[in-house]
Amino acid sequence: MAHMWGNIGPRVAQLSPLERVRLRRVAVRYALHGWEVTPGACLARSRFVCGRAGCPTVGCHPALVDWEHSASADPARIATWWRTRPHGVLLPTGRAFDVLEVPAHVGRDVLFAVQSHPAGPGVRGPVLSTPTGRWMFLVRPGDPLRPELEHCFHVVRHGPGSWIPAPPTRLPEGAVRWVVAPEQARWQLPDSYLVQNSLIAELQASGVPLAAEQLVPGHLPLPRRGG
Repeated sequence: MAHMWGNIGPRVAQLSPLERVRLRRVAVRYALHGWEVTPGACLARSRFVCGRAGCPTVGCHPALVDWEHSASADPARIATWWRTRPHGVLLPTGRAFDVLEVPAHVGRDVLFAVQSHPAGPGVRGPVLSTPTGRWMFLVRPGDPLRPELEHCFHVVRHGPGSWIPAPPTRLPEGAVRWVVAPEQARWQLPDSYLVQNSLIAELQASGVPLAAEQLVPGHLPLPRRGG
């Protein structure tokens, strides 16, 4: 791949060796907790470069074409990816966890709601924020969106075939950060439907119309029991 990177190096964001080591160390820590990782393209001024000849993508994206198959939780393999390049740290979704992505103002209200939720720790988990105003709630994988949220543009579910940028990855606007770090949540993931229930309640309270409000309540999915 060296020839592909030949003219790119000088434009890659000036990160100190210490910061590159930090990216690697954090990526390895995610892997040690069973979260697969894949390297992201490197930030070069206001765009991302992956070293692939002719790649047209300028936004944050995986550095590897076959990232879905190459993603790994093997610390040794991950360490090699960050040995020479300040890759972003990307986490594939639909594996160890799914992600519910919402605007920041919705995320703040939902976080306040889950912190005082009667279900306790079962609804509290890691939450990250991007500098572009998006909050992402990590939840147990496998559950689709409830009918009320399927067509709600405020909510995006990341499952199989998707990924998210993880702290301390930098975007042109700033760094991705944890609002609730995995350590604070003891690396536990909440039930997706419990978080979705809080999302629905907060959206309804703010006057957002939800398409499935006319459905018979008995036909809606119920939260799964923890396991």
